[in-house]
Amino acid sequence: MADGGKFAPKTPVNLNPPKDDPISLEQLAMCDGNRDGYPTYVAIKGTVFDVSGNKAYGPTGQYRVFAGKDASRALAKSSLKPEECVPEWEDLPDSEKKVLNDWYTFFSKRYNIVGQVKNASNL
Repeated sequence: MADGGKFAPKTPVNLNPPKDDPISLEQLAMCDGNRDGYPTYVAIKGTVFDVSGNKAYGPTGQYRVFAGKDASRALAKSSLKPEECVPEWEDLPDSEKKVLNDWYTFFSKRYNIVGQVKNASNL
């Protein structure tokens, strides 16, 4: 991606090679930042990112609404509404699809990819 540089983190992040382990929606929901012993995950376009190290996705964080979900639609719409934290984004206007792709790039430069949502159709 030509404009990927603008999303580079200020401090370099050493990421693990991406994994493509299948993660069910039930497993993803358990990784919502509220359960001891579970990581905190956010999925974008079917790709699952481990955001455990960022308190913003934890139980009291400003982005907790995204944790444990494929929040593609909400991210595309720059929304914190829980009802918009759903995977469907294909019907959105191109401007919002661009925002979603920018978020995907942003996450991919900061967080390890730990898997793919099983049977995701929103890739």
